[in-house]
Amino acid sequence: MNIELIFSILLGLGLSASCGFRVFLPLLVANAAALAGYHQFTPDFAWLATWPAFYVLATATVVEIAAYYVPWVDNLLDTLAAPAALVAGTLLTASVIPESQPVLKWGLGLVVGGGSAGLIATGTGLLRAGSTAVTGGFGNPVVATGENVAATGLSVMAIAVPLLAAALVVGLLFWAGKKLLTRRSKPKP
Repeated sequence: MNIELIFSILLGLGLSASCGFRVFLPLLVANAAALAGYHQFTPDFAWLATWPAFYVLATATVVEIAAYYVPWVDNLLDTLAAPAALVAGTLLTASVIPESQPVLKWGLGLVVGGGSAGLIATGTGLLRAGSTAVTGGFGNPVVATGENVAATGLSVMAIAVPLLAAALVVGLLFWAGKKLLTRRSKPKP
């Protein structure tokens, strides 16, 4: 495996995991970075580095962020976000993999990108459901703000320092998995 492919996988992992917090924001960050010359998509995905894509992604991002602050709409969005995050994560990872073999490009996109985005989206959906149950939905704006910060920070970090972003994602997924396994193994009263 060459260094360019490893770097691309790390970049894809960081950007895709961000899609688990917000679907469109990581796409917008990658698009803006490409327009500014800090990021490059593979030739098949050059359309992601265009101004029309910027306007569409910026509009979708603003609508998505605003919708997560509307009570009960946020819970409805969570049911749509997990599959949408999987698609966006797959697309983002595939868009940075330099391989010319479509099976490898899309396979890595689905497993690395879609998998990490889907897992994080599922986790944030469960967190919001718990917040709704405990606070009657009044705590959900705090959860939404945390997700916005996480999506923005992780997306920027993935572009700037992909190795650190990927390490953070792996650590987060490991921690969440450990919490889930610990919770399941506790006997119920």
